[in-house]
Amino acid sequence: MRWFYKCPGCGAEYEIEPGRYLCDACAARQRPDRPLEGVLECAWEGSFAGSPDDIPLPVAKEHLPPLPVGDTPLWEPHRLRAETGYPRLFLKDDTCEPTGSFKDRASYLVAGFAKERGITEIALASTGNAASSMSGIGAAAGLKITVFLPKKAPVAKRVQVLQYGAELREVDGTYDVAFDQSLAYSRETGVLSRNTAYNPLTIEGKKTVSFELVRDLARAREHEAKRSGHLAELAKKDYVAPDHVFVPVGDGVIIAGVYKGFEDLVRLGRIQKVPTIWACQAEGSSAIARALAAGDFGEPVPSDTVADSISVDVPRNGAHALAKLKAHGGKAVVVTDAEILAAQKELAAKAGLFAEPSSSAAWAGFVKAKAGVRPDETVVVMLTGSGLKDVAGAMKGLGL
Repeated sequence: MRWFYKCPGCGAEYEIEPGRYLCDACAARQRPDRPLEGVLECAWEGSFAGSPDDIPLPVAKEHLPPLPVGDTPLWEPHRLRAETGYPRLFLKDDTCEPTGSFKDRASYLVAGFAKERGITEIALASTGNAASSMSGIGAAAGLKITVFLPKKAPVAKRVQVLQYGAELREVDGTYDVAFDQSLAYSRETGVLSRNTAYNPLTIEGKKTVSFELVRDLARAREHEAKRSGHLAELAKKDYVAPDHVFVPVGDGVIIAGVYKGFEDLVRLGRIQKVPTIWACQAEGSSAIARALAAGDFGEPVPSDTVADSISVDVPRNGAHALAKLKAHGGKAVVVTDAEILAAQKELAAKAGLFAEPSSSAAWAGFVKAKAGVRPDETVVVMLTGSGLKDVAGAMKGLGL
């Protein structure tokens, strides 16, 4: 199997190597205050020789850090199932990743690439979760991590960065300012950039969740067949794709990674089609939802939401994510901060799962959009960050 980068826009191919981030031709069309042009994807040619449960990745396993990243629980929330009337409802719980967020999936692959190529330092910008994630994964891998973080980022995430031993550079301004400063630093020093979307490996690392979903849904069906005595179901060894996946969306990298995983699963013949994927956005940071409705991105709107992890003015992976939403008939749902905080409380009080506001936007999105989902369909709500990362946000919802 040969791995390479491929531009979804023009089809250009590039070697996977340090310093290669965007497609040269497409990036030349970049406009100010617009999502990145020329975002690349990891692609392969040849056959995949792994087992049916293996995930094809462009970094050899022996270079990946010694941390239990991925293989997170797929919950069966009985109270929420009963109250909503959706017996095939599941919660994908990435709040229990090593650093408490879904971003570990991307950091894990980027760190493995660095170790494979003899790179010693990684730099990135973040609203908080990517910074704490890369700092923790980098600590386990023995890498120097330099993060650019807005001063308004939650205290818990700044503390994580410092505890893991990373260099913290606080930024006066938004994530977008931090992004630009981190790129300037990477260009000046030559260190590897882990910036979300800008580094194609961040998308590739996040596709792993889709592989886990189809594997674990197949196992859930097998367990149900055993419980119910429907032995004929046990003879079916095919994988099971969900009908709907609700994803919290800010810059668009997680949803692009989810799509990439399902696209790879279709290519491998494990599933027949890509599920309906819902981009769940906060009303105060909804650029991708607006672009899906309008057909393209307009002038940026300053973000203002309690869900800091999905708060961006210009979604860096917006154009790439929008193209996938359009190609696969994806949908968007926009929720208010009040709905997000109510969803956070409901998840905790009725499922025992304490997710941060950005993650809770996915549950709020399902609650708001479920009239468009049949009760007999399989639904997965992705929860991507621990509530302990932003206690101040939860306090707002509790009136404290």
